[in-house]
Amino acid sequence: MRLLLTSIVAGLLFGAGLMLSGMADPGNVLGFLTVGPDWNPSLALVMGGALLVTAPGFAWVHRRGRLLDGRSFTPVAHGAIDGRLLAGAALFGLGWGLSGYCPGPAVVSAGLGHTDALLLLPALVTGAWLARLLDR
Repeated sequence: MRLLLTSIVAGLLFGAGLMLSGMADPGNVLGFLTVGPDWNPSLALVMGGALLVTAPGFAWVHRRGRLLDGRSFTPVAHGAIDGRLLAGAALFGLGWGLSGYCPGPAVVSAGLGHTDALLLLPALVTGAWLARLLDR
């Protein structure tokens, strides 16, 4: 139950942050990804703000050795960059660049009723399903 509550609160905070920062609008994301005179730095500022909040939080959890829901915390080993990671990152970036949405903002925008995000969600779910299928 504690895990469910933690997940709900984290999701609501994330969604509220996306809406407040304007990152649920793919135009802002595409404005950042488009280099030129109309370049929009807002995504970089949002990411910087997220790092300012996240870095101390990760340090605190690392010192504690467990998450808020009580589960143990095991950091990911450094240097685990391989072909699968690079291919996945390339596909993620391609989808993000073509649509202007990464998964979080797509869910928030779909919840706001944006048709393009509603059409994107089945593709995201299908891609996640295919990744799990191919991973076996």
